[in-house]
Amino acid sequence: MKRLAGVSVAALMLGLSGTAFAEGEFAGVTLEAKLIGGQQYEALYARIPEWEKMTGATVKIISQKNHFELDKEFKSDLAASTTNWCVGSNHSSFASQYPSLYTDLTPLIPADQVAEYVPANIAAATLDGKLVMLPRAQFDVSALYYQKSLYTDPAKAEAFKAKFGYDLAVPETWDQLRDQAEFFASPPNFYGTQYAGKDEAIVGRFYELVVANGGKLFNDDFSPAFNSDAGKQSLQWFVDLYKAGAVPPGTTNYLWDDLGNGFASGTIGLNLDWPGWAGFFNDPAASKVAGNVGVAPAPKGSAGVRTGWSGFHGFSVTENCANKEAAAALVLFLTNEESQILESSAGPLPSRTKVWEHVVDAAKSDPYKTEVLAAFQETGKTAFAVPATPYWIEATNLIYPELQAAILGDKTVDEALQAASDAVDGLMRENGVY
Repeated sequence: MKRLAGVSVAALMLGLSGTAFAEGEFAGVTLEAKLIGGQQYEALYARIPEWEKMTGATVKIISQKNHFELDKEFKSDLAASTTNWCVGSNHSSFASQYPSLYTDLTPLIPADQVAEYVPANIAAATLDGKLVMLPRAQFDVSALYYQKSLYTDPAKAEAFKAKFGYDLAVPETWDQLRDQAEFFASPPNFYGTQYAGKDEAIVGRFYELVVANGGKLFNDDFSPAFNSDAGKQSLQWFVDLYKAGAVPPGTTNYLWDDLGNGFASGTIGLNLDWPGWAGFFNDPAASKVAGNVGVAPAPKGSAGVRTGWSGFHGFSVTENCANKEAAAALVLFLTNEESQILESSAGPLPSRTKVWEHVVDAAKSDPYKTEVLAAFQETGKTAFAVPATPYWIEATNLIYPELQAAILGDKTVDEALQAASDAVDGLMRENGVY
């Protein structure tokens, strides 16, 4: 490893608490980690051996699951007091639930390093004065991926206009997306669109439709506000697509990996999804739609606004970690410039200011990346975070079964929203929110 003025390059990359650690500083240290799993994270995790070689430490990934499953595991660990593992994946939608799990990174990460992240991300990663995670992506907001060939067939365009009365073009509104999904669908071999159908995933999608349609999920006091005309219009959108056979029949069990792999299989026409999938979708080695992928901003609702439920991933260090300095060094490495340049090449939007400059420069010579960046930047203008309540996940766990019941036809839209609203109201009252 090349040294600069007696300090190793590795040490400069890993500088913590205002000092530079020497190579091998963490020799013999083993860090146990619980990390989010999925195709879009593997390239980043492939860098971990590089960090191990520089520091002498060993990283043992003891759990690798989607964040919904990690959330259950974290809560189980807290209940059982088994939180002596060191590094965990975190997310802005989940972080407020773990006030005692993660340590404050402020004394572990020098201020000049923290200053290199986008300030809004650092603000959102700071809870009750504690910097509980370093952000990986600036924001996860969804844009619309679509198969371009669907819009180049004159016969399709003519048939569509005859049926719906307007020209076939990439949808600008949620209603147009529904029309086109129903038109393109040819089950069981091809479906117009798909959506995540359980857990926080479907509630988040419902949330952004409610806002796009002029409503809101919660009032200012966090009482439920979604049992409204906007809420009914939004839930009906999901119901209509399912009833028409425009989405796969298993969609109520789908989460993010199911959607990403589904669109890449070539069997889905329109797919609202995250920036992290952009590279995968256009990779001929991984995706059947490579070379045929268009990307557009998320559609607008009946209120004429384009909205996007958003958040960001990050990495945290547990309060009970035996070597917080080593764990913080790993977290810093996983979110440093090199790591974010690697990740952003596949689509994720970085959380370091300088990497944004790199992303913009890289897009200039690549039409697909230019299209991706433009779509997500446009959607990001109206992006919003989840409601700032520690009961967000608990609330979504009460809401999503009722949304599913309406989609599957077990309840009417009115019945489902009333039941969900009553349940959330009870949760908030029970916990003294109002």
